[in-house]
Amino acid sequence: MTDETLRWQTDRFLELETSRSGIVVWVRPELVAEIALDGVQASTRYPGGVALRFARLKRYREDKSPAEADTIESIRVLLHRPDAQGEHA
Repeated sequence: MTDETLRWQTDRFLELETSRSGIVVWVRPELVAEIALDGVQASTRYPGGVALRFARLKRYREDKSPAEADTIESIRVLLHRPDAQGEHA
């Protein structure tokens, strides 16, 4: 992630802020991010039950609405499809 992207993201998240709890900032779900990853693995650490391996932000997708983004269910499918890894929005 570039410094420019980090600055933009921080400013945008603060615009979308709805509340705070400790170090957590809650935001309105209005952005769609495209994430590149090297794989998905089962995890007991995260509430969704999965962890993304080597996940990195590729870009924000202004052409997609949150309703068009992948869901946690679509990510869980990748646990059983090792050939279906890579980029998801």
